[in-house]
Amino acid sequence: MSRVMEVEKYEEYTTNLKGVNEAMLSYVLQIDNSSKKHINVEEFNYSNFFEDKMLIIQAIKKGITYSLFNKIKRITPFTEDDWASYLNVSKKTLQRHSNDDDYIFKPIHTEKIIELAEVNHFGNEVFDTKDQFYLWLSSPSFALGNLKPAELLTNSYGKELVMAELNRIDHGIFV
Repeated sequence: MSRVMEVEKYEEYTTNLKGVNEAMLSYVLQIDNSSKKHINVEEFNYSNFFEDKMLIIQAIKKGITYSLFNKIKRITPFTEDDWASYLNVSKKTLQRHSNDDDYIFKPIHTEKIIELAEVNHFGNEVFDTKDQFYLWLSSPSFALGNLKPAELLTNSYGKELVMAELNRIDHGIFV
């Protein structure tokens, strides 16, 4: 890949991440007035969201809009088919929801979207580049029973295994 293409991909990712940060802040401030008390608006970003488990619980109860989901989707490596599989809905259902930016996902789907966003966020922190993380996700891992990490993301137990493996990689522990 040429240096120009790498720069363009990075700039696109940065732009998309900025959009997610802004949309997430707007969403979080709508969840509950009490969240305004402990959220520093100037410092809030996508990363902060994953650190506040009570806020995540409130978000799951409320459900996220398709508009926010779409912004999150843009910064992940997952295809429309992947998302449909992870959310256990048909691709056609997702496409139908895409016509309504205000569509609110059910709590069970919101939880899955947040879990996948968290994996994506942590994976991008652990690996030097987004492409390296995406390659790792789609490559069989000895530590994960020779399964591809992406295959384990269909349920919360698999997600926890993937997060634990990312944590080991982050700390330089290779099995």
